[in-house]
Parts: sequence; C-alpha cells; structure tokens
Amino acid sequence: MINMSLKSKNALVCGSSKGIGLASAVLLAELGANVILAARSEDKLNAAISKLDTSKRQSHMYIKVDYNNQADLRDKIGSLASKKNIHILVNNTGGPPAGPIAKATPDEFLTAYNQHLICNHLLATTLLPGMESEGYGRIINIISTSVKSPLTNLGVSNTTRGAVASWSKTLAGEVASKGITVNNVLPGATNTGRLDEIINNKAKKSNKTKEATIASMQSIIPMGRFAEPSEIAAAVGFLASPAASYITGINIPVDGGRTKCL
Repeated sequence: MINMSLKSKNALVCGSSKGIGLASAVLLAELGANVILAARSEDKLNAAISKLDTSKRQSHMYIKVDYNNQADLRDKIGSLASKKNIHILVNNTGGPPAGPIAKATPDEFLTAYNQHLICNHLLATTLLPGMESEGYGRIINIISTSVKSPLTNLGVSNTTRGAVASWSKTLAGEVASKGITVNNVLPGATNTGRLDEIINNKAKKSNKTKEATIASMQSIIPMGRFAEPSEIAAAVGFLASPAASYITGINIPVDGGRTKCL
C-alpha cells in the first residue's frame, strides 16, 4: 500500500497565502501535516490558515516574512528551527517581471537571484540539520518549465530558474544519504494571478484581446487548458510523502504536455 501519510510531519510552505503555495499547503494539511504558512500579507495569511484541515489534530501557524528582507527571513526561520524540526520545505516565490533578456538590467537579475536562489538556500541550510536529525527531509522547489525550455519574454525568470534547478540537483546529491530528498516541480500555465499578468502582457504586446491570447496559449497545450493550482499541489504532496522516498534530484513538469523535450 502506498504511504502518503504526513501525520506528525511539520511542513513550511513559502508563498502560501494564495495560488500554488496555498493549494500545496491545503493538500499537505489534508495528508496530516502540521503546516507553517509563510508570506508577506498577514491578512491573506489569516484567510489562508482557516482553509487548512485540522481533522487529524494538526496544528497550523503562519509567519509573516518578506523575501526582500533576508535578515528578517533568516531570523524568523532560525527561530522556528530552534523550536521544532521541519520535515518538509516547499520553496515557492513569485516570478520576476516579464521582458526580453536583452533589455534586462543587472539589478533585475540580482533581485531575482536573491529572491529565489539565495532565499531558497538560506531556508534549506537552516532547516537541513533538523531534517537530518529526524532522518526525514523533503525539499521541494516550485520552479517553471523554463528549466527545460526557456519561455519567450521571460529572460530574467528563465535565467534565475535555471540557477535554482542546478542548485537543487547539486544539493540533492549531497544530502541523499541522510534521508533527505530535493526535487523540483515545474508548473506549466496555471490559473493564478501570475498567469493573468502574463496573459495581459502578451495581449498588450501582440495587440490582441485577452480572450484571443488565452486561446492562443491554450492551443499549444496538448490538454487544451490551463492547470489548476490543486493539480500542481498533487505533485508536491506526492514528493513530500514517504511514497517518494527514492526519488531525488529530478524535475517534474506538470504542464499538460506543453514541454516538447524529455
């Protein structure tokens, strides 16, 4: 029987006040985990925590934190790690602004690099000792299918996501013998606020209606539709579970078949 139970496990889910992060937190709680939400907006965190299942006597909490303030992030996650061991870390940060790479400024690259790679590394290294002591760790990075095939007009994002994937693969090899896995979930076009921004940007640049832009984007997806956040969360839930104990260092596209390469 496949063991998907996360009872007694503690999970920190970043960017979890909405979208894929919230959907992942909801599913992890349904599987039995005690969930710590992390995001910038306290109002949204309060609303999100009320959506988490408590039928298995789970205990949930949230941390208000801004990825632009690394000192605050370090202090708050360090304080959390000193009080309880975290078994599951879901790294999830909103993508950088769209735009061609030729017009990107150095500051745009540095900001994205810090918000994604550096913050992911800070979180992982802070929580790794607790995972090691428990003999159970799951680090799951929500990235993008651009890891496999760069996406048009997302120059800074493509570059940063690739760096995160390489960091993840390297870390996976270093911690595998300690019962810790590190994997990446690569969402395709998913019904979130971020997708809405991309659609509006594409529509403006191409001088098309929003409806025509959506139809064009969906036409290159074999399944003919966008994903729901819960469908991305399903991959997160599996990778977080005991059932995925021998899977590490991989990229899993969840994109309806859009990515053409293997």
